[in-house]
Amino acid sequence: MKLAIIPARGGSKRIARKNIKLFCAKPMIAWSIDAALQSGCFDQVIVSTDDQEIAEVARQYGATVPFMRPAELSDDHTGTVPVIQHAIEWVNAQGQPVEQACCLYATAPFVSAEDINRGLDILDATQSDYAFSVTSYAFPIQRAIRLNDEGRVQMFNPEYFNIRSQDLEEAFHDAGQFYWGTADAWLQGRMIFGTGSVPVPLPRHRVQDIDTPEDWVRAEWLFKAMQAEAQ
Repeated sequence: MKLAIIPARGGSKRIARKNIKLFCAKPMIAWSIDAALQSGCFDQVIVSTDDQEIAEVARQYGATVPFMRPAELSDDHTGTVPVIQHAIEWVNAQGQPVEQACCLYATAPFVSAEDINRGLDILDATQSDYAFSVTSYAFPIQRAIRLNDEGRVQMFNPEYFNIRSQDLEEAFHDAGQFYWGTADAWLQGRMIFGTGSVPVPLPRHRVQDIDTPEDWVRAEWLFKAMQAEAQ
């Protein structure tokens, strides 16, 4: 069995009710549910939530909510892996063995069915523990600067000051959209950001963290521009 698991806790702080707040005329979580369903690669699309309103919205858009997430997995300090482990264990207990599971974030409106399928293909082809979305940094991380206690500028890596940007190694970061993994990798808690994982590269213009109101506005601008271009 292949599962999509969408974690959607009710207690978001910086953007109230973020998971079901309207984003370009649909609840935010609906975009992730739609992409999962359109991919056609899942036997079940589960939303793991502790919130009845989120559960109802999820069902309206075609996901299943077969359990309510327990309180001990719903606080500010619970990581993603225990939530995915809980969902896999719950489904396994119903006599439906899970082979692969994809953690799909509820606040990833740029995720596409095509990329989800590409992630599964890469996971299968490489026989890896995980395959997850990444994108490149727009600026060389080796030339990053910080402000010291006196408000002055310092380089994190001053040894790279005289090296041309094009000669520096390209760096990538987690795109925060989806994480395919084998059930064994999830249940054993194997490291996602490690050599057992392979990347699913995405273009930078389709990657946007949405943690603040400013992020939200920028994401809607990008999303509307992409929709207009596609017409």
